[in-house]
Amino acid sequence: MTTRRETILDAVVTALAGTTNVSTRIYRSRVTAFTREETPSLLVTWDADNPVQTTSLPTLDWTLDIAIAVIVRGDKPDEVADPVVESLHSKIMADLTLGGIATNIIPSGTSNEAVDSDQPAGIVTVNYQIKYRTSNTNLATL
Repeated sequence: MTTRRETILDAVVTALAGTTNVSTRIYRSRVTAFTREETPSLLVTWDADNPVQTTSLPTLDWTLDIAIAVIVRGDKPDEVADPVVESLHSKIMADLTLGGIATNIIPSGTSNEAVDSDQPAGIVTVNYQIKYRTSNTNLATL
């Protein structure tokens, strides 16, 4: 059985299919460097997954913080990334429940970073909070 977190992350990757200029270059938690031919790419990671028990019911309300990094190359990396960011945001926000496995998706900021590379490169990271619910005893349910 898979945790709800992993199910959500897989759903995010699936939702990102067809993102402008990315093709199939969508990765989960990749740790190897990207070649020139592999950009632009998307890298989906998570930073935190925190529960709160908000009722006397045997449930937990979770907030999963995810980051979607847009890795690009070009003289103005943030401009190169812009249509990709616009496309990925539209795809993520199209279904705020990710097919019924989440309760809400909330954008939580975007950052920009220039990267020292053999040619101009950058990473624009778009952050989201994904809300979901599980039982106290089973992290894959509800």
